[in-house]
Amino acid sequence: MGIKLYYTTVTASRTVKSQQAEVIRILDSKSIRYELIDISVGGELRDEMRSKAGDPTAVPPQLFNEDQYCGNYEMFAEAVEADSVEQFLKLA
Repeated sequence: MGIKLYYTTVTASRTVKSQQAEVIRILDSKSIRYELIDISVGGELRDEMRSKAGDPTAVPPQLFNEDQYCGNYEMFAEAVEADSVEQFLKLA
């Protein structure tokens, strides 16, 4: 599967929770298939996400097309606003 969404099921941050929920809702509404990768199951997944994103402090949600970094929530929200989600996810 192409699109990978790194997220967490364990967070005290309301912001992270709402951002993750919004990304999932939008992907579902556009019938874009994606794989959820829960970084809370192991530190190595968090480190992998941060390494791939090129940001040692990156927090979920982070989006990738296979191993190609697409962006974080803010970048995704901008793509939604510009109606360019497919280009953002490197699907077009």
